[in-house]
Order: sequence, then structure tokens, then C-alpha cells
Amino acid sequence: MIHTHSLGRAARYYGERTALSSGGKRSTFLELHERVAGIAAALSRYGFRVGDRLAILLPNEPEYIELVYACAWLGLIAVPLNTRLSATEIDHVLADASPRGLIRHSSLPAPSVRPLWERVLDVEPLDVEAAAAPAPVYDPDAVLALIYTSGTTGKPKGVVLTHANMLANVDHGNYWLPYSEGDVYLHAAPLFHIADFPAMFAYPAFGACQVTIPKFSPRSFCETVERERVTRTVLVPTMINMLTQFPELGKYDLNSLKELPYGGSPMAPELVRRTREALPGVKLIQCYGLSETGFLTALRDQEHTDDRLKSCGRPCPGIDVRVVDESGKEVATGQSGELVVRGANVMRGYWNNPEETSRAFRDGFFRTGDIGRQDADGYFYILDRLKDMIVTGGENVYSGEVEAVIYEHPAVREAAVFGIPDPQWGELVAACVVLKPGTSLGADELVAHCRRSLANYKIPRRVEFSEDELPKSGSGKILKKVLRERYWRERERAVS
Repeated sequence: MIHTHSLGRAARYYGERTALSSGGKRSTFLELHERVAGIAAALSRYGFRVGDRLAILLPNEPEYIELVYACAWLGLIAVPLNTRLSATEIDHVLADASPRGLIRHSSLPAPSVRPLWERVLDVEPLDVEAAAAPAPVYDPDAVLALIYTSGTTGKPKGVVLTHANMLANVDHGNYWLPYSEGDVYLHAAPLFHIADFPAMFAYPAFGACQVTIPKFSPRSFCETVERERVTRTVLVPTMINMLTQFPELGKYDLNSLKELPYGGSPMAPELVRRTREALPGVKLIQCYGLSETGFLTALRDQEHTDDRLKSCGRPCPGIDVRVVDESGKEVATGQSGELVVRGANVMRGYWNNPEETSRAFRDGFFRTGDIGRQDADGYFYILDRLKDMIVTGGENVYSGEVEAVIYEHPAVREAAVFGIPDPQWGELVAACVVLKPGTSLGADELVAHCRRSLANYKIPRRVEFSEDELPKSGSGKILKKVLRERYWRERERAVS
């Protein structure tokens, strides 16, 4: 499987090079290979067989990567768990995945299911010799992982990804940002997220080093990039926003950082400009994709022009992306509709959920749930999530467009735009805003700012300011459903 394609090859050709680094602790590819063989042997001794699920609830650390490799070695299905979920939410995922075992860090929420091990990997040695490990299983069509969706619009669903899906994702990444043997990759985004998960299988194949930090913060990011001479990483817009506002950013030597792919949610053009100023010389590449598909489109660094900053780029080779209407018919260039895709990277389906799987596909295409359009040059633009689009007085309002204007105000740190119920117009545009420290801004001033750039029906009619950061998923996406649910609960109470 992927183990054969990456880790085994790395141990053979790059055995003495550093494979993993965390907090100054390093291991070579030969040591990593032996370690993974030992873990595979231990899992086999505990009764794990091909197709069994192993749930992983760990922060970003080398043991996480070792466990995923061991799963690939044995033909197990890795189930990475969102570390920001509550114990109740973890219970839901475990009930759905039915794993044979769970490996959990003691600092993270304990589900009601009794874990197989608390921290088995802290026990040295594993009391199983590497030589006792079974031979690696090879089946590209076997399931590699269940990546659970972030649940931004509902309960998390288990995305079934095969080894072949993951290899397609690795190939797509190599097309847009070719890997090189001298790379040092930092796992700054959570390993359980599709934005970062494929990197585990890309870099060993090129003898490149992977660096982990348990949790992202601007300080830990800067310290690690400086110490490890990191060349690449992937960040989501909320992380980049925090980084650009880090007052001590200029104190660190970040010159080793060559490329910064970003994705997971749209990034306001103003934030792109601030990133250029904060990290001069770093190539930016916007990546668009979903848990169900991985990498779909990309906007290269040189394509970050003023007229295309809102574009997510063009499709990866081998991926068919179209914009269709409600009936599934492709729309004309420039018109908006739902983005649908097909390709070797697209998931097999949702775990144990044939109804949702059936709804997700139409005529062989996966329905992304994103509203977008395509221009005459083939560039795609994401306008909004289908479920986040606001319909007010019969007009469609795309929250991302309004958020981009709000972010242009110099006092704004974070913003989220969403629809709230209204008896006359159906929905009204609402905004929740977090200000930068030491700044002030009133609702009337923000509305006036928006009025200069937006049509009247797109202007927020309700503005709330929060002193706390906006609620986010484990992958850093702002949870708009949490912000708007209070308004809809109040409406339901009023109706009843």
C-alpha cells in the first residue's frame, strides 16, 4: 500500500536522513521504519486484522504519524479524531466507526468507550521485535482512513478514503508544488484534517523531513520554522490571520520558508495582501478541496493578481470540475451554480451511510455543496457554501463576499456573516465581529464601511461584537451554525 510507496522506499534510499523531528527529538528513516514495524507487530498481537479500524486521538506528534503508517502496513483503517471535539461528540464518531481500539492522549477528552491503550506508545520498548511484524499488505483499493467531516453544517460523517485516493492527492500536490529532497515540512495544521493528512505520505517518498508541533500558535510556529529551517507548511486562513497580527513576527528568521499553501476556507483578499507584507518572498498557493475530495483546484503564486484574489484557481490534472444548476445541467460561463467534481481523488462514500452517499453523488459527479462560478479562462470562484447562502427578499447573498469587505476595515480581527430569520424578508444579513486589541468600531461605522462596496440588500442589518474569538472547528473553520443557532431557536420558541 502507501507504506510500500513511501516509507519503505525512504528507508532504503534515505536511511540516515532525518525523517521526523519534534521539540529537538529526531529519528532517521531507518529508525522510523523499525519503529513502525514494531507498532504493526504490536497491533497484530492485539488482534488487529485487515479492515479493522483504529481510532487516534492525539495532538500533532511523531507517534501520530507512526500509528498511521502502522495502520497502512497492516491494512487497517485509521480513524483520526478531531481533538477539539467534546467527549459526547467523540462518542458519536466512535459509535459510527466502531473501531477495534482507540489510542488517546491522556490530556484529551475521554469518551465513554474504554480505550485499548491510554498511551501505549510511551512504553519503551514495545516488547515486540520488528522482525515479528507481518509482511506489509498491498491493496491500493483498500480503505486507508475515515476522515470525519468537521460538522460545520451537521453531524460529522465518515469520509471513506482509499490508498488510491491518497496517492492521487499526493500526485496533485506534486503537480502544483513539486516536492524536493531538501524539504522540511511542518505539520502546523491538525493531522486529522484533510489539509494536512496527505502530507504524511508525500514527503517520505522524497526523503524529506516532517516536523510536528502539538498545537498551533504564532509563537510556536515562528520558533519552529526558525529552529528547524522549515521550507513548507499548510495553514488555514484563521492561522494566517493570527500570524499576520503577531506583534513579534519580525523578531524571527523565517527566510527558510519558501512556499505557503493555504486553504480550508476562503481567505479575504485583504488578508492575502497582509500575508504578502508579513512574509515577503514566500510563495502563496491557494488550495480548494474538501474532506471528501482532497485537493481539487489551486491558484499559483503568480496568479494572485488583484483581479483573481477571489479565485480558487484551476483544477488539478485528472479532475473534472463543473458548475451545474439545480437539475444537474451545466451552466454557462460566468453563471453561478453548485460545483460538482469527479476524479481518482474523490471518496468512495460515507461510512455506514448509504443514504448520504446517494445524495452526495449525481451522474457520477460528487456534489460539493459549494456555490461557485467559472470565468472564461477556466478559473473557479467559490461564492459560498450552499447551506451558508443567505436569501433575503428573494435575493441571494454570499457570506464570503460580505466578509471580504468587512475584513478590509483596519479594526477587524475576525468576522463571520450568516443569515438570521425575519418575518418580512425571510432572512436578514447578520455579522459577528471581533476587533483587534486597542481598536474601537461601532455598528453604524461598520455598516457605513460596507455600504461603500456592497449593494443595499447585502449590507448587515444586525451587527454584534464579541470580545472572545469566534467558535471554530478543530481544523480552524469558523462555526457559523453555532453563531446563528441562537437566532433560529428564538424564532422556534416564538412560533410555538
